[in-house]
Amino acid sequence: MAAMASLNLTTSTQLPHSFPKLPKTHFAPPLNLPRRRLPAPRTRSATRISASLIDPDGGKLVQLFVKESDKESKLQQASHLPKIKLSKIDLQWVHVLSEGWASPLKGFMRESEFLQTLHFNSLRLENGSVVNMSVPIVLAIDDAQKSRVGSFTSVALVDEKDDMVAILNDIEIYKHNKEERIARTWGTTAPGLPYVEEAITHAGNWLIGGDLEVINPVKYDDGLDRFRLSPAQLRDEFERRNADAVFAFQLRNPVHNGHALLMTDTRRRLLEMGYKNPVLLLHPLGGYTKQMMSRSVGE
Repeated sequence: MAAMASLNLTTSTQLPHSFPKLPKTHFAPPLNLPRRRLPAPRTRSATRISASLIDPDGGKLVQLFVKESDKESKLQQASHLPKIKLSKIDLQWVHVLSEGWASPLKGFMRESEFLQTLHFNSLRLENGSVVNMSVPIVLAIDDAQKSRVGSFTSVALVDEKDDMVAILNDIEIYKHNKEERIARTWGTTAPGLPYVEEAITHAGNWLIGGDLEVINPVKYDDGLDRFRLSPAQLRDEFERRNADAVFAFQLRNPVHNGHALLMTDTRRRLLEMGYKNPVLLLHPLGGYTKQMMSRSVGE
């Protein structure tokens, strides 16, 4: 094998043909320019972070509770008004509105607010500014309730036990265009949407909007009311903790490892950005995760 390799090598060096010489090029030889020393890179100074709690939409947190000193007079006023019974979902919307979660709304939407929400996913305020608002917050009534309201400009809102909840003032009644509401909110009118079936399809053909005065704060008496902090209470807590950033995580299922990694990584990133005391708002939502059905044996 060594001889064969030698033979092959010898044969390859004695080939009669060779590669042609390349012609001389007309390119100029490279220039020997003097090198300039680049200045040393500047060291970046640490970014200074100045932070505070952001303003609520509209610039002010809306709270719609009547003063304790005015409760008796408001209850007296409400007793002479037409009454509208709130469903469970209606009562939850009163809760949302009363504490300012839907700032700058001051009550259930009137028609102009309803249409802006459907068509533009936002509201234009009196000062010309625009705030996000993609979900209509409205109160539906039926023909009989509309007739009872008549020429009244205010109505009383009661819960399913007929306990007084609030007064709705300067009311406006307008047509409840259910199909348009469903299509523009969910992007479809296909049947089977749980909220649609529960709160819209069988609701009244009219919507009533106005300014809320909440007489009794909404409580659920389920052992969890003390955990339901209002926006004002949360802001006070953030300030008490000297938070210079707040990052929120909202979930429905129990916290698992993936959630924990997201939360710890967010805190790490905020610290790297220069924040000193980022605070986590862990916001669990209670509710059923699936509809459970059971049958007795033999059915």
